[in-house]
Amino acid sequence: MEATYMNVSELRLGKVIAEDIFANTQYPIIYKDTKVTYEHLHVFKAFRVAKVLVYNDNIPEAKDNDAATPVIVQPIVTVNTFEKYYADAIQQLKKEFLNWQSGAKIDITKVRGMMIPLIERVLDNRSYIFDLDSYSNPKDYLYHHCIATGLISAIMTQKLGHERGICIQMAIAGMLADSGMAKVPAKIREKKTKLTEKEFAEIRQHPINSYLMVKNLPALKDTMKVAIFQHHERLNGSGYPKGEKNGNISVFSQIIAVADVYHAMTSERLYSQKRATFQVIEMIKESEFGKFDIKVVQALIDIVADLPIGTKVELSNKEHAEVMFINKYAPTRPLVKIVSSGEIIDLAAVRAFHISRVITKDKY
Repeated sequence: MEATYMNVSELRLGKVIAEDIFANTQYPIIYKDTKVTYEHLHVFKAFRVAKVLVYNDNIPEAKDNDAATPVIVQPIVTVNTFEKYYADAIQQLKKEFLNWQSGAKIDITKVRGMMIPLIERVLDNRSYIFDLDSYSNPKDYLYHHCIATGLISAIMTQKLGHERGICIQMAIAGMLADSGMAKVPAKIREKKTKLTEKEFAEIRQHPINSYLMVKNLPALKDTMKVAIFQHHERLNGSGYPKGEKNGNISVFSQIIAVADVYHAMTSERLYSQKRATFQVIEMIKESEFGKFDIKVVQALIDIVADLPIGTKVELSNKEHAEVMFINKYAPTRPLVKIVSSGEIIDLAAVRAFHISRVITKDKY
């Protein structure tokens, strides 16, 4: 197939790149057979690429994972109404949790009432999850964790292709997965030092407690009740309460499990400091390999790491940067441009730094 070098200034949308394009990077910034979109023009400009090799008029079909339609990057924004609904939900959950401690049954109508406004917004705009860890605090961590786990579970379920009704069910299940902690003595839940073996055994009972609290709720599907019971099981048999393995653990359980671990590790707790979002993603993918379903982990990676070009981020060295290119072989380590200096850094090559957070508000 014949190809010709063309000035980027003359490049038309829809032309197909005829060779991998590098820019002092470990991996190509644009791959061969990619169909040119607005995003790619932005990348060429950022890396000062003047000419590119493109196929002549009779062009091959572009790769399936490359957009055939121009992509217009929308800024990530946070709407105040979400924060209000979230704060209201936390206060309501505190009240419900006290009722559960006293032996009251779960009022699913109240649970849905506090969660639905949040679920609807999160399913329509995933960027809300980037702020969930900042809302949390060590004292009220458990309440924040319940709601955040539910919301993250809903987005992951959506990413895996399930219809909206199942996503809403998963949000409710994720939120109620730790409801059984209400049956664990507060002195154990709130202990700042290492738990004794007996105390940890009490904690390990909470999935059973949660299941007993939800098993008679007609509004929750049986598959969701199983997911709640199994959300601390691991594919390699290292989980609890039964030490189930592989095929005996439902995918919905795995979704809640990954959402649970992700939010826990990115949040400040009484006994543990928070870790950076992208660092946690790498840990779940690498150090926790074998415990979680690869498809479920990839769904979380796609949600968190697949950032639009131009997204503002903060690096672990506190520098603010702009995402220039996502490396498909290392999605948590994109190419970024430092705001203060204009320097472009390939985080896949410079391992000393990582993205600590996505800046969702329109300010630095």
